Amino acid sequence: MQPAPIPDIIICRLPLYLRALSQMAAEGIQVASSQELGARVCLSPAQIRKDLSHFGEFGKQGTGYNVAFLEEQLRRILKVDRVWDVALVGAGDLGRAIARHGGLVARGFRITAVYDNDPAKIGDQIDELVIQDAHRMVEDIRSRGIRIAVLAVPAGEAQPAASMLVEAGIQAILCYAPTAVIVPGGVQVQYIDPLVHLQRMTHSLR
Repeated sequence: MQPAPIPDIIICRLPLYLRALSQMAAEGIQVASSQELGARVCLSPAQIRKDLSHFGEFGKQGTGYNVAFLEEQLRRILKVDRVWDVALVGAGDLGRAIARHGGLVARGFRITAVYDNDPAKIGDQIDELVIQDAHRMVEDIRSRGIRIAVLAVPAGEAQPAASMLVEAGIQAILCYAPTAVIVPGGVQVQYIDPLVHLQRMTHSLR
């Protein structure tokens, strides 16, 4: 009998726990209670215990969690106990900022290829990365075996770029474009649109 799939909302919270644990470890904290972890991620201790129970027993009642051990286990569960190569599509201001993000490798990701369709940008460098012609990215991504991509292109270019990424074998796309893209089943897409979050907040402003 196959185990029941873990609800996506729980998976979405695990990176928050991992980030908090990494901060605790950097502060020299060796043991943390669910109350202390909950205070860092704005969730109840009961919710944290329930979430973690889907993956095993990581702490003992009254003694809390070993921070280093739980951090290691969450990295394993999220499969960021290794570094994933990532393709970046779009070398504008946003793309360049993403490529230069200093914390990616520590969190399990490394931009190894950058693509753009602007002839004026092709051949330029972002630090040590050379911007490649987007028209060649299907073949190039396939040859590199990359499975994760970041889309940092205008809304009108997002769907054609996403379709090329799917053709290249990409299985997970982080999309910064302010639009939805259509991909086949089995390809994950996550969206980051600051305007959406701003609009969610203004609803409750007085």
